[in-house]
Amino acid sequence: MTEIVFLGTGGALATRDRDNTAFLLRAGAVSALIDCPGSVLQKVVRAGTRPLDITDLFVTHIHPDHVYGLPSLVHGLMIYDHVLRLFGSAETVEFCGRLLDLFGLRRAKYRTRVEFVALAPGEPAGLSDGVEVVGHRVPHHPSSLAFEFRLEGGRRKLLFSGDTPLDPALFERAAGADLLCHDCAGPSRFFEEYPALASRHTSARDLGAWSGRAGVRTLAPCHFLAELDFPVAEVEAEIRAGYSGRLVLAADLEGLTVP
Repeated sequence: MTEIVFLGTGGALATRDRDNTAFLLRAGAVSALIDCPGSVLQKVVRAGTRPLDITDLFVTHIHPDHVYGLPSLVHGLMIYDHVLRLFGSAETVEFCGRLLDLFGLRRAKYRTRVEFVALAPGEPAGLSDGVEVVGHRVPHHPSSLAFEFRLEGGRRKLLFSGDTPLDPALFERAAGADLLCHDCAGPSRFFEEYPALASRHTSARDLGAWSGRAGVRTLAPCHFLAELDFPVAEVEAEIRAGYSGRLVLAADLEGLTVP
């Protein structure tokens, strides 16, 4: 069984109802975090997972709302003999190493150790239980990678875009995906009012249209920007204009089973 728990679904500005976007992925023997904002340990426990069961962390890019919880995570596990593999672009893993060193978290007294794995874009890396991950460049930040998880010998695939503007190459890779968790900053009217948004994020209208053409089976929009005032129903209506598959507009700490 493959399960996703939405540890957060909001953008850089966390609110009472939506914390920064992050995911817990459980696929066979793999328990992994995707992005690492604050209070990760607490949220993992609330999601029903032991923090020491998590062996892999995937960081999409080095903006604060995706990585600022890393020192707290390692510090919170400091008394346990545990290895956490951190995957990301070369830029991301170099930055994360410096972030840990800023707090001295790689000194010998910290028994949880972080192993850094720089992913070459397009090259698969093996995890466990036959799961592979491939990083794909997306044009949000020079450090940005989307992550494609391949399960069951590549017969199933799950994609997590991280923050990204509309990227046709990513939707080519998402063709027929079992799950796409994708940036959805807000309704298209804000992109018309603030054209600069389109250089960093994706509108609900574009996400629905491109996901529909790609034949995505389950679509989970995320990274809703709290700075934009809109009802979720407006996002849903725009996505549904171009997408007829399974649509999950998750709340924080909501779980999703991927068939």
